[in-house]
Amino acid sequence: MSQIDEVKKLRKICGAGFNDCFAALKEASGDIEKALEILRVKGISKASKKMSRTAGEGVIAITGDKDKTSIIEVNCETDFVAKNEDFINYVKELSEINNKLSSDENKLKSFKMKNNKTVDENTVALISKIGEKITIGRSKTLNSTNCKNFSYHHTVVRDNLSKLGVIVSLKFSKETDEINLFGKQLSMHIAASDPLALDPSQIKQDLINKEKMLIEEELNNSEKPKNILEKIVLGRLNKFKEENALSTQNWVMDPKQKVDKVMKSVDKELKIVDFVRFKIG
Repeated sequence: MSQIDEVKKLRKICGAGFNDCFAALKEASGDIEKALEILRVKGISKASKKMSRTAGEGVIAITGDKDKTSIIEVNCETDFVAKNEDFINYVKELSEINNKLSSDENKLKSFKMKNNKTVDENTVALISKIGEKITIGRSKTLNSTNCKNFSYHHTVVRDNLSKLGVIVSLKFSKETDEINLFGKQLSMHIAASDPLALDPSQIKQDLINKEKMLIEEELNNSEKPKNILEKIVLGRLNKFKEENALSTQNWVMDPKQKVDKVMKSVDKELKIVDFVRFKIG
């Protein structure tokens, strides 16, 4: 076998670049197994060096069915790599595994992929091959009893991959076309309106405190009496909570109506159980 053929064989096995394979074979005196080990070690070294960079691009993947649906964020450095075939195939398989494991991050990293290597090992190999930092970000699984999940992708990259993904879980007594239409529209509403929580009471207190601080700073030079200022702060905080809670937001399809009112007009027993919205960037 010629040296070029050996390099081609090594590339086919590991997917590394021509120059890396050539150098590894030379270092290993033509031994394929030793060359693979050299590339593996160098790949880990390359990957660790790249982890200090910023991975602000990537894709959101959604996998599952109406009963159990999972969403996962996978980041890379550039939009070019986000559309790379190897990256896309890796994310698709990763998304399937994530749904199977119900978004258990610890189990995910050590789970073996189709090539019999762990997710961590495949991530390192892909970083070495592509030359960019790749990280597995947020993930969540919606799997509530007697519910139906609806999903939506915005700015689709390929199939079930996009730049923004939404899952919302609805509970009802009897499925109808109206409920299915509402579920589809609600997932689009969540994508557009980016609610912080389901109800105003569920918005995290630290977010409310930050908003209160901003309002108070804005009113700092006001000459209005203290009791009036307190009422203004309270009113604007209530408006903040109303505008950022899903149930009390203005319905995107008809801004004159609130989401909860629209929901009850579809079915009085209809209930939003949970939702998740991930966006790249």
